[in-house]
Amino acid sequence: MNDKVGIVIVSHSPDVAKGAADMVRQMVGNEVPLAFTGGDPGGGLGTSVETILAAIDRAWSEKGVAILVDLGGAETNSEMAIEMLPEDRQGRVVVCNAPIVEGAVMAATEAWGGATLDEVRRTAEELSPA
Repeated sequence: MNDKVGIVIVSHSPDVAKGAADMVRQMVGNEVPLAFTGGDPGGGLGTSVETILAAIDRAWSEKGVAILVDLGGAETNSEMAIEMLPEDRQGRVVVCNAPIVEGAVMAATEAWGGATLDEVRRTAEELSPA
């Protein structure tokens, strides 16, 4: 079992999702469960509830999972994915209202330090303009 909050990056662009994940890995290493997804199943821009669910599963931690998204559709699909999770997991996954790259790096840094899911979310969301 992982003792650190997991991070999921959801972008409309596969390249943006992978790039943000690469930055997180370079800055905090491999101790934080991390997954990313981007693009629609046809290879274009977009997001998919199914791939978000798979990413949540890959980054799963009993401490929870924080999701960082780039645009409104990614947030909507992430919320739908959370609703489709088993009931015992739903309360342990949150979508952070934060910039995707900076938020992911800050959230992962907090998670690496052993922070709770609420602390991880709060730190990421401090970056968001009021």
